[in-house]
Amino acid sequence: MKYTRRNVKCHELIGLEVEVLEHSDRGLVGLSGRVLWETKNMLVVESSGREVRVPKSFGKFSFKLPGRGVSVLVDGLEIAKAPEDRVKMCG
Repeated sequence: MKYTRRNVKCHELIGLEVEVLEHSDRGLVGLSGRVLWETKNMLVVESSGREVRVPKSFGKFSFKLPGRGVSVLVDGLEIAKAPEDRVKMCG
């Protein structure tokens, strides 16, 4: 299944470019980089050569779809699930 605006929440997020647009931790707003790992509650983002842990539930994110240059706004609450459970949502 190809990544689209409608189904990005059902796909693997590891490897995607992400930007934190809003977050309860103001220090994370504007952070951008590549998703290295993901847990139920956290994204691990490589940014400027360092790994930053970003809680999902408290933010809004922009994910860049691979190969298309299109960015998709995602509310962190929508992806605050174990990756294997989230991927099953659209299956």
